[in-house]
Amino acid sequence: MRGLKRLIARGPRACGGDPGRGARLPTDRVAALITEQPARVVLAFLLVTVVFAGGIVAGGGQEAGTDQFTEDLEEQRALDEMEEDFGLEGRAEGGSTATLFVSDERNVLSRQSLLRMLEFQDRAEEEDGLRVESSTSPASLVGQHLDPDAETPEEYSRAIERASQRELDEAIADADRVSSLPVSTDFTRESASAEVATIAVTYDTPPAADSDDEMALQTDTAELADDVEGYESGGNVDVFGSAIIDNENQQLLGDTSIVVFPAAILLILFFLLVAYRDPIDLALGLAALVMTMIWTFGFMGYVGVPFSESFVVVFALLLAVGIDFGIHSINRYREERARGNDIGAAMTITTDQLTGAFLLATLTTVIGFAANLTSSIAQLRDFGFVSSVGILFTMLIFGMFLPAGKVWLDRSRERFGIPSLGGSPMGSEGSILGRILTIGPMIARVAPVVVLVSALLIGAGAGTYGTGVDTEFSQEAFFPDEDRIEQYEHLPEPFAPGEYTFMAVLEHQEEDFDQGFVSSVTVYVDDHDVRSARGLRDVDRVLDDPPDAIKEDDRRADATSVVSVTDERAETDPEFAATLERADTNGDGLPERNVDEVYDELLEDESAREYVTSDRSATRIEYQVDEDADETDATHAAEVIAEDMEMDATPTGELVVFNAVTDQITESALVGLVISLALTSIFLMVAYRWLEGRAVYGLINLFPVVVTVAAIAGSMRYFDIPLSAFNAPILSVAIGLGVDYTVHFMHRFVDEFESGRDVHDALEVTVRGTGGALTGSMLTTVCGLGVLALALIPLIAEFGILLALSVFYAYAASVLILPSTIAVWHRFDGSFADRISAVR
Repeated sequence: MRGLKRLIARGPRACGGDPGRGARLPTDRVAALITEQPARVVLAFLLVTVVFAGGIVAGGGQEAGTDQFTEDLEEQRALDEMEEDFGLEGRAEGGSTATLFVSDERNVLSRQSLLRMLEFQDRAEEEDGLRVESSTSPASLVGQHLDPDAETPEEYSRAIERASQRELDEAIADADRVSSLPVSTDFTRESASAEVATIAVTYDTPPAADSDDEMALQTDTAELADDVEGYESGGNVDVFGSAIIDNENQQLLGDTSIVVFPAAILLILFFLLVAYRDPIDLALGLAALVMTMIWTFGFMGYVGVPFSESFVVVFALLLAVGIDFGIHSINRYREERARGNDIGAAMTITTDQLTGAFLLATLTTVIGFAANLTSSIAQLRDFGFVSSVGILFTMLIFGMFLPAGKVWLDRSRERFGIPSLGGSPMGSEGSILGRILTIGPMIARVAPVVVLVSALLIGAGAGTYGTGVDTEFSQEAFFPDEDRIEQYEHLPEPFAPGEYTFMAVLEHQEEDFDQGFVSSVTVYVDDHDVRSARGLRDVDRVLDDPPDAIKEDDRRADATSVVSVTDERAETDPEFAATLERADTNGDGLPERNVDEVYDELLEDESAREYVTSDRSATRIEYQVDEDADETDATHAAEVIAEDMEMDATPTGELVVFNAVTDQITESALVGLVISLALTSIFLMVAYRWLEGRAVYGLINLFPVVVTVAAIAGSMRYFDIPLSAFNAPILSVAIGLGVDYTVHFMHRFVDEFESGRDVHDALEVTVRGTGGALTGSMLTTVCGLGVLALALIPLIAEFGILLALSVFYAYAASVLILPSTIAVWHRFDGSFADRISAVR
């Protein structure tokens, strides 16, 4: 880079050094090392690769689902505190649960179906290895109403068998009135009929039990259901549990990888072969890409960053930048070889010019990715950190290893007489691509202002339109696309996807129970007044006239609380009902005196301890969310209820946490965008001022990038792709990739222009040389990484679309908008200089 040489040549004088002692420029040292000792450079990089491979073996673990995005949030910590208080998370006190969804199109509450449920419960509770502590179903609740003295599934079965049909129907209605039968929304007490019911199973697991232990129990439960006549796991019975969800999330990541990655690799291989047109150069480029992955993911293993869905994005980004750097390096080297330079001289010129371009592109890309370090979401910070380090690795590998490997291979070819294929650069004069690429410079000659104004209008319009893009964060977002699963089921092994229980479970919840995957919000009360009559009245008061987002029945919230638990206990336990009646002086169903005595009896029931702590210092109210309400409405409703309480109350629950993540996503994306744009602008202006004496080159370089970012925002809304925790970095990534393309173009133009060429001649030389490399890089990246759009996980598919669009927009902006931007600047700069001269 001529500007870099001039600056460094002046540097020693500016710093008081002596430039006359044979000091060599950094680019000269790099070029000398590459051309004079290529085998040593290659060997050194291979040894470092072996070291980083150890990090992959060590591994930093693996994460999946929503937990990776919520662990550091204040709202999540509040939820964890509440779960610990009430023993809900299962880990502190042991115990885990599973839910079976049982379907029967005729009537899941028929006598035969109820007896079948109880047969399953009896087998489950008697199975020694299954460690079932208790189970609850509509059948056990109905049996309890028929025979209050019954305590086991066997006794419930006898009660149901002896009951007449009228008695059975009345027991079903009574059980629902008291305990709200866990059945689908098509149920009515008059018909005593429903299509779907749930069986809740609680396991006696120790506090130290891990997810593998829980997974084994839940899988065994599904197998046990198959042993019951009339039940078929995966057919009319679906088992749902947290361990199954975790396992299937991991499985989903594997199924996505085995389908998408081979397709991506094949497409990348094809387009790299087209770009390199030489199998040995192709092998060298692939080796550099593989080396980049090993370095980056080995580094993750050594620093303990777990792999998750988000780092599929890092894989794609490193491929995009690595492909770009590799094609530029080989293409520029071929240009010099076509001019008659020998291997050493051609690579010296290539390294001299591209080192500066790679450095600018790398540092600006790092700025774009590192902007995510400002995010309050730990996963996005990890993404910013790892992708920044990965880009630095990419620069080192493609800036030193690949050129050294190319020199070593070409000299070996000459020594052994092996012919070189595809020696001409892409976009060379006279080629079809070369003629197509000159469209940008041709327009820049005749109508650059039109292009510039059009770009401004398109960018402003797309950016304004893009402000309406939705923001989303939910557990369902990490689930596979059901239609895509059905399509891929026809693929042969090992590409065919596995079975996913949670798809059926999600369908049950949405269609049969009018619930989302997370269907409730919780108000957590941490106040010593919970043990008082005033506290109980406060809880009872906020159950009346709930906000619109909360389900209600006759202006009373559909909620579970210490009040509802008290009412249910009084319905089923005459002794407790008598205690409550003595303490209730005004007939409202709540104690006004002897509150501790009422609590003592209430807390004898384990289920009550899920809603009030044993020391009576905390309680929780779990509100069911209306099916038409979104997470923002539900969160706002919980906030309103908490603020309305006299006691110290906090809104929490997974919906509240997810809404907090959504807010953080929006904030992270906007803050990251602003920081990335600001720092990139400053860096480019300072860099070009330092290297070429013209800070304006930095602004010219950035203008097409801003248009690219605006176009991405508009495309997200147009294609109905919401901003999510997974694709939140896309705007800063678009800046990084956009700058990568424009820096290569601008850097080559500056070299040609500063060497004395006319601005339009410099643009034509640039677009044929660097434009050809940009075209090869764009086609390889868009087609190779755009295949992520075929991923089973919608989040990855959407990111694949956005990544492909980002690269295409960056390319189009570089070869179409940037030439006209440069031409307009040149006109303005010349006109301004003429006016200054005239004034003087």
